[in-house]
Amino acid sequence: MSVVKINVLTVPAEQREVLEQRFAARAHAVENSDGFEWFELLRPVEGTDTYLVYTRWRDEASFQAWLEGPMKAAHRGSGTGTGEGGAQPKPAASGSTLWSFEVVQQAAPKAE
Repeated sequence: MSVVKINVLTVPAEQREVLEQRFAARAHAVENSDGFEWFELLRPVEGTDTYLVYTRWRDEASFQAWLEGPMKAAHRGSGTGTGEGGAQPKPAASGSTLWSFEVVQQAAPKAE
C-alpha cells in the first residue's frame, strides 16, 4: 500500500522565492529513488505562509531509505546551493512538520 508524506513548511513571505529556487535546483533529485511514486511542491495562495511538499512512496521502507540516503546527503550540503565560503545556507523555512498517511482510496481520470 502506498504512503504519502507531506512536509508542512512555514515560509516567511521574503523567503518564498528562495525556497522555490532551492527546490528547482534539486528538480528530479528524488525521481530515481526506489519506491518513489510522486512529488508536488504546493505554494499557498492566500491566508497562510505554509507550503506543502507532497511525496508518495510505494511503502514506508522506500521513504525511509530515501530519507537516510539521498535526502540526508542533500541537506548536509553535498549538492548545489551552498552559501558563501561553501557554508550551508540558512533554511528558507522557519518551521517544519511531517505528516504521514496511507493511501486507502484513489481515483484517476476516466479514459476518453
